[in-house]
Amino acid sequence: MDRRGAVVVGGGATRGRMRGNAGAAGGRALTAALSVGGVGLLTAFIIGPLLSMAMWAFADAWSYPYIIPQRWSFKWWGWVFSHTNMGDAIKLSLEAATAATLAATAVCVPAAYAFARFRFRGKQPLLLSFLAANAFPKFGLYVSIATLFYELSLIDTLQGIVLIQMLETLVFMIWIPTTAFQNVPRALEEAARDAGATALGAFLRVTLPLAAPAIGVAMLLSFVSALDEAQGTLVVGLPDYRTMPLLMYDVINSYPLPVGGVFAVVLSIPSLIVLVVARRMLARRGLVPGTA
Repeated sequence: MDRRGAVVVGGGATRGRMRGNAGAAGGRALTAALSVGGVGLLTAFIIGPLLSMAMWAFADAWSYPYIIPQRWSFKWWGWVFSHTNMGDAIKLSLEAATAATLAATAVCVPAAYAFARFRFRGKQPLLLSFLAANAFPKFGLYVSIATLFYELSLIDTLQGIVLIQMLETLVFMIWIPTTAFQNVPRALEEAARDAGATALGAFLRVTLPLAAPAIGVAMLLSFVSALDEAQGTLVVGLPDYRTMPLLMYDVINSYPLPVGGVFAVVLSIPSLIVLVVARRMLARRGLVPGTA
């Protein structure tokens, strides 16, 4: 009786473990399916509009219910460059974005070092204040700034556009370099000072090279952000200064849909280039998974 009872108990335990393993396997399968489904939906949500934009740029005829264009053509590319001021808009956009990025770097990198290394009253509120431009609707802020710019004769000037685009770079050019400087050990600076370097020499030879990759990424992100800025440029730059985003507004409202696709593709090219460059910079530092 004891032996049969032990067999029954042992068999029940085995079946319990089997049911437990089957339940765990089913749970893992369900989790994997949900994960794959979520990734698929996210990919479709992000990639779908990009694919649609790219197809519109090369579409000659596309109507419902066709999933892809019935006819492909390059004619809208030539039409855009011959019937719009795209060349001038691209030149202005690149000049303004480059100037805004360089000016923000010159101003914000020393400020970021101060935030990382020094203690002073109001440090945290001031650091958080650089997020304020992104915490509220920006158009009202731009209108207020435009009132000040009008008094300073900066309306409808390239200088005014550069200054308004710098607002888009503050979050990147303050927060990312500040974090980079905080991650550089103070002991390295102190060792350089002990070896006879001045405070500026220790910064230029030790701290800045170690923080340079993060600063480079911040500059790339700032450039893309300034390049895509439209609302502030609309308020400050019109009527004589029309960047690519402003010209794209007119195109969407006044021209055939494929023309908007062409403008969207052209406007996306700098962002894609910056993304590739940033990834390579991070890969060289071993900060991209699978590249270390």
